Amino acid sequence: MEHIYKYAWIIPFLPFPVTMLIGFGLLLIPTATKNIRRMWAFPSVLMLTIAMVFSANLSIQQINGNFIYQYLWSWTVNNDFSLEFGHLIDPLTSIMSILITTVGILVLIYSENYMSHDQGYLRFFAYMSFFTTSMLGLVTSSNLIQIYIFWELVGMCSYLLIGFWFTRPIVASACQKAFVTNRIGDFGLLLGILGLYWITGSFEFRDLFEIVNNLVDYNGVDSLFVTLCASFLFLGAVAKSAQFPLHIWLPDAMEGPTPISALIHAATMVAAGIFLVARLLPLFIVIPYIMNLISLIGVITVLLGATLAVAQKDIKRSLAYSTISQLGYIMLALGIGSYRAALFHLITHAYSKALLFLGSGSIIHSMEPIVGYSPDKSQNMVLMGGLTKYIPITRITFLLGTLSLCGIPPLACFWSKDEILNDSWLYSPIFAIIASFTAGLTAFYMFRMYLLTFDGHSRIHFQNYSSTKNSSFSSISLWGKEVPKAINRNLLLSTMNNKISFFSKDTYQIDNNLKNRVRYFSTYFRNKYTYTYPHESENTMLFPLLVLVLFTLFIGSIGIDFDRIDFDLLSKWLTPSKNFFHPNSNNSSDWYDFFKNAVFSVSIALFGLFIASILYGSVYSSLQNLNLVNSFVKKSRRKILLDQVKNVIYNWSYNRGYIDIFYTNIFTVGVRELAKLIQFFDRHIIDGITNGVGIASFFIGEGVKYMGGGRISSYLFLYLSYVSIFLFIFLFFQKFFHFSLL
Repeated sequence: MEHIYKYAWIIPFLPFPVTMLIGFGLLLIPTATKNIRRMWAFPSVLMLTIAMVFSANLSIQQINGNFIYQYLWSWTVNNDFSLEFGHLIDPLTSIMSILITTVGILVLIYSENYMSHDQGYLRFFAYMSFFTTSMLGLVTSSNLIQIYIFWELVGMCSYLLIGFWFTRPIVASACQKAFVTNRIGDFGLLLGILGLYWITGSFEFRDLFEIVNNLVDYNGVDSLFVTLCASFLFLGAVAKSAQFPLHIWLPDAMEGPTPISALIHAATMVAAGIFLVARLLPLFIVIPYIMNLISLIGVITVLLGATLAVAQKDIKRSLAYSTISQLGYIMLALGIGSYRAALFHLITHAYSKALLFLGSGSIIHSMEPIVGYSPDKSQNMVLMGGLTKYIPITRITFLLGTLSLCGIPPLACFWSKDEILNDSWLYSPIFAIIASFTAGLTAFYMFRMYLLTFDGHSRIHFQNYSSTKNSSFSSISLWGKEVPKAINRNLLLSTMNNKISFFSKDTYQIDNNLKNRVRYFSTYFRNKYTYTYPHESENTMLFPLLVLVLFTLFIGSIGIDFDRIDFDLLSKWLTPSKNFFHPNSNNSSDWYDFFKNAVFSVSIALFGLFIASILYGSVYSSLQNLNLVNSFVKKSRRKILLDQVKNVIYNWSYNRGYIDIFYTNIFTVGVRELAKLIQFFDRHIIDGITNGVGIASFFIGEGVKYMGGGRISSYLFLYLSYVSIFLFIFLFFQKFFHFSLL
C-alpha cells in the first residue's frame, strides 16, 4: 500500500481543474459556458468524490496500521538553507480529509439547486472548488511553510466566498472585516514560524518537535522567547477558528450564501485553526503557559459564544455564535490535553452544524417568496413560526441537528461533548462548571431557535400563491428537470414593522395591495406547476439533509470506547500517532461511570430545553391558561426584577457583548482620529516648516534685490550697522552672563 501513500499528493489537486476549466471557459467561450452552466456541477461533485474515495482509502489504512507516512521532495537547496515540500499522512490528516470531502460533496449537491438562479452560479462553483483544493492542501502539508501557503489561499477563498454578493454594501463590509481580522492572526503565525526556524533551523514538524523538546528539557533556549513564538503560532489559530478576542468576523460572514456558511464556517475553514493546534500540540504540550492559554481562551469562547447566541433574531447569525461556542469546546479540550475528545467533537460538530446550516438554508429558501430577498426578513426567526406543516422534512432534520448539538443521546454530539465535560472536571473544576453551564445554555438557545421557527402559529399568514418558473436563460440541470420557483420574490410586506418585539407572538397580515398584485401574477403565469408558499425544498436540497441526518445519528459510534465494548479499529482513528507524541488518551470507562456522567450532562441539557419550551413554546401558553405564570410574577418587585434581568441579558446578547462597539470606538474611530492628527501635523507642521523656509527665502531675496542700489557708501553703512549690532550683543552677553568666545 505504500504506492497509495506516495501518490496521496494528488488529493488536494483533484478539485482544482474545475476552477481552471470554468475560468478559461468564461474567458474564451463565455456564451457556451453559460448556456450549459448547470452542467458544471457534475465535474465539481465528481472530482471531489474521487478525492473522498482516496481519503477514505487512506483512512482505512490508518485505522488498520496507524502509522505515519511522509513523502518529501526538495524545492530549493543550498549550503545554508533547504526547503522541502511534500505530504504527511497520519490520523489527523485522514480525519480532516474525510470531513472536507464528505461535507463538500453534500454542499455542492445542495448548491446546485440553491444557487441555480444566481447570476454568479459559475463563479460560485469555481470558488468552491478552489477552496476545497486549498483546504485539502493545508491538511496534507508536511511543514510550516507549506501550511502557511495554503493557509493564505484558504483566507483568500474565504474572502471571495463571504463577499460573493459584493454589490451589497453590508456584504462588502463583512468580507473586509473577515479579511482584516484574519490578517492579524496570519501575521502572528508568520512571526511564530520565523521564530521557530531561528531556534531549530527547520520547518519540518518532526524536527521541530524533537529539537524544541530537547532544548526545553535541557534549558538550551530562552523560555520566554520560545513561549512568545508558540503564542504567535496560536494567534493564527485564534483568528482562523474565531476564538476570543478575534471572533468578531464569523457572525458577519453569514452575509454570504448559506452553502458557504455550511462548508466554510461549520466543517472546514474554522476547523483549520483547530487543525493547526492539534498538529502543533506536541510543541505546545512542553510549554505549560501555552497550554494554559489555549484552555483559557477556549473556555472564554465557550461561554461568550453561547451568551451572544441567546437573543439573536437572525437564524444564521445564531448558528454562527453557536459555532464559536462549540469551537471553544474543542479548543478547551486541546488545552487540557484531551486530544481524542477534541478530534471526536470536531467530527460530530462538523456534521451536525452542516446539517443545521443547510436546514436554515431550506427555511430561508421557503421564506423568500413571501417576504422577498431581504435577509432581514427571510432570516428573521421573529417573522417565522408555524412552519412545521409547510416544510416537514426540513423540520425533522433541523430538530435532529438541534438535539444533537444540545447533547441529547444517542445523537452524535452527546458522545463527544460528554467526553469533554468529563475531562474538564479532571483538569479544573472552574472550567468544568463554566463548560457545564454553557452546555445547558446551548440547549436553551438551540431549542429556542427551533421553537421560534417551527412551533406555534405563523406570525405571518401565508397565502396560497400559484406560480411557475419564468427563467430568462436556458438551464440544464444535472439532477433532472428543474422545479419551478416563485415568480414574484421581490414583493415586500408593507405592513411589517422593523421594530417588531422580540418576544412578540402577534400575527401580521399581508395588505390588500400586495394580495391583488400576487393574485395578478398568479393568474397570469398559471400553468401545470402550482406550488403553495412556503413549500418544502426540492429533492436536490433535501438529499444532503437526509445524508447528514445519518451522520448525525451514527457518527457518534466511532467514539464509543467502553471496557466491555471492542471498537479498537475505529478508536485508532481518534488516537494520535505515537511517532509524534503520546498524551494520555485512554478514555475507556465502564458502564457505571458512563451512566453517572451521562445523567448529569443530559439533565443539564434537558433543563435548558425545558426553559426554552416555557419561554418560547406552547408550554408557555398552557402555563398562562393555568395562571401559573401570572401567580409566579404577580408580585410587582419580582416582576420588575425579572424584567431587568431579561433586559440585561437581551441587551448583552443582541449587542454582541458590546465587543464590536468597543473595537469600533477604539480601533476604527481611534485609528481614524489618529490618522487625522497625523495628517494635521504633517500638513501644518512639517509642510509648514518647509513652506515657511521657502517663503522666507523668497522674501529675503526680494528684499536684498531692492536694497542693492550699486552705491559703495550704502554697502559700507549696512556693513558697519551689522558689525555694531553684533558687538552690542556680544558685549551684553559678556557682561551679564560671563560669555566668552574662548
